[in-house]
Amino acid sequence: MTNLTHLSMSEALAGLKAKEFTALELTNAYIAAVEAARPLNAFITETPDVALEQAKASDARYAAGTNRPLDGMPLGIKDLFCTKGVLTTAASHILDGFKPEYESTITENLFRDGVVMLGKLNLDEFAMGSANITSYYGPVLNPWTGKDPAGADRKLVPGGSSGGSAASVSGRFAIAATGTDTGGSIRQPASFTGIVGLKPTYGRCSRWGTIAFASSLDQAGPMTRTVRDAALMLQSMAGFDPKDSTSVDMKVPDFLASLTGDIRGLRVGIPKEYRVDGMPAEIERVWSQGIEWLKAAGATPVEVSLPHTKYALATYYVVAPAECSSNLARYDGVRFGLRVEGKDLAEMYENTRGEGFGKEVRRRILIGTYVLSAGYYDAYYLKAQKVRARIAEDFAKAFEQCDILLTPTAPSTAFAIGEKQDNPIAMYLNDVFTVPASLAGLPGMSVPAGLAYDGLPLGLQLIGRPFDEETMLRVADVIEKAAGPQPLPPYCR
Repeated sequence: MTNLTHLSMSEALAGLKAKEFTALELTNAYIAAVEAARPLNAFITETPDVALEQAKASDARYAAGTNRPLDGMPLGIKDLFCTKGVLTTAASHILDGFKPEYESTITENLFRDGVVMLGKLNLDEFAMGSANITSYYGPVLNPWTGKDPAGADRKLVPGGSSGGSAASVSGRFAIAATGTDTGGSIRQPASFTGIVGLKPTYGRCSRWGTIAFASSLDQAGPMTRTVRDAALMLQSMAGFDPKDSTSVDMKVPDFLASLTGDIRGLRVGIPKEYRVDGMPAEIERVWSQGIEWLKAAGATPVEVSLPHTKYALATYYVVAPAECSSNLARYDGVRFGLRVEGKDLAEMYENTRGEGFGKEVRRRILIGTYVLSAGYYDAYYLKAQKVRARIAEDFAKAFEQCDILLTPTAPSTAFAIGEKQDNPIAMYLNDVFTVPASLAGLPGMSVPAGLAYDGLPLGLQLIGRPFDEETMLRVADVIEKAAGPQPLPPYCR
């Protein structure tokens, strides 16, 4: 039998329908793979008993001919999505012991369509980070490894915040995973690990039951091995949710039907501002290669300008911490999670938050509280929101000249654990290509585009018009086919 954990979601669904194997066999293969992958630290909580029960239910539906769209697919769930009765931590000490009494809409939709939950995946604490090194439960390791100057293996970050999700999909111990993207936390780790990561338009997927970082930016999305699998996942995840005031009430299109392979006549925008100073030659090379692939398929490259791009990162690191300081005010040791006692209520608050939050979360809370404070609100937060509006206007003008934008996903390949740990500014620069689309609420997607000179994966980013994930998926499918089969990470060889 083919190694079951190496099948794509589409291939596994076909195998189950053809009765080549059962959902239980597929799930057992993944449970064994999860156990073997523990040194990578991708899972915070494993749920094999839940997975086996769900797999048995899937097999019963296949036998009865009542199978659902994703029946029997063993997924990892980022530990930012509330799962009823299952530990949900956001990778933070402050949520110790928290088992929600409710299900997030995203996981509810996926369970409705038959997925199997292997467990809850590690992430940067409260999704704050670009390397998955801020988790209370320790860093996640990338299934790809690098070499130091002496030729020894280097342990690399998988990107963040959805590093556990990216590592599990790339390392073949989850067939797909859920992620969340605030400023690039699906797309950047997808690039670092050689997988597909899709951030839908803000409002396409419900945020209800997803632990909030920055409410005007957070968006759930799929992380998969192929573009087709991303379309399948998004079909289940998307949809209007009356429980979420930011959820948009519009019909979910047939995303699979968009994978026609025909992009003739499509105008592909190439933003000149994304050619940043000091950008490695290999990033320029893969970007140029992507342009050539799309030209060969009948698309026309068009240079466009996004003049306010240079302000995007600074804008993001005012808006996101401000929203985080507000959202995280609810964690006080009173209602759930960690409580560290003090001599009075105020000291209990201080002790709980001081011990419960990690260094990066505390840093962002302090920044956010500062920019929202009296005397600084107008100077920082209000100004950042005005610049954010200008960034969105830039994209709207660019889309008058083109149908889709093509850029690099990240300014580098995966770096070594500890390499940028003491330099938060260097860490924040990892999001330089992904943040602008997030500020504008646009759909974005990273597609594997080959390996860099150091043998590590590189991704190309597509940015689409609002709620035009179909065009984005259609172009991504063309890039995926042009790039050809991607090599397995060293962990899987």
